Amino acid sequence: MDVEIQGRPAFAHMRVRMNPDDRIIAESDAMASMSTTIDMQTRFNGGFVGGVAKKFLGGESLFVNEFVAGAQGELVLTQPTPGDIVCVEMTGNTLYLQPGAFIACETGVTLGVGFAGFASFIGKEGLFRLKVGGQGRVWFGAYGGIFTRDIDGEYVVDTGHLVAYEPTLTVKVGMAGGLITSMASGEGLISRISGKGKIHLQSRSLDGLASWANGYI
Repeated sequence: MDVEIQGRPAFAHMRVRMNPDDRIIAESDAMASMSTTIDMQTRFNGGFVGGVAKKFLGGESLFVNEFVAGAQGELVLTQPTPGDIVCVEMTGNTLYLQPGAFIACETGVTLGVGFAGFASFIGKEGLFRLKVGGQGRVWFGAYGGIFTRDIDGEYVVDTGHLVAYEPTLTVKVGMAGGLITSMASGEGLISRISGKGKIHLQSRSLDGLASWANGYI
């Protein structure tokens, strides 16, 4: 199965060229188009209990679609917001994704829900996060371009820009400075990331877009 990410970074989408018996799992609303040689099967995202947990705790869909190729064909997957898509190869390691970031994965990848902490909820990052593991490729997206940083120590990220991070890192949410500084600077809450590992960030935030749009309403 060959997967090419096209339209980067503003309008990225996945062009999946599938051979007979190839399989890929995707979010329930990710399919943009597909060949008639590909069959789509809808199921609970991790079983009924797991699907409910991912929807109401991890911000993901209750259902996922599994695409199976009966012969050679093409599948196009996308995401709701304009932005970038990246691919990460899982080799038994774990990666945490923020709610709504997951797009698709190979069948050897496992999806679970992990508790992110109340500080993450206050910082509008969600009370729970999607936990990705297993073997295979996973694709996730974001609003705006996606860039990575290797952390060894402490790093500060504006809330709403963190997309994914490794479990070796600790994320704590707090104010950018004192009360007046935080309010006057427009930064408000920030995430302090500590430890050693890699993070994936998005260059835009939906909160920033909403704040900008409200000025014209």
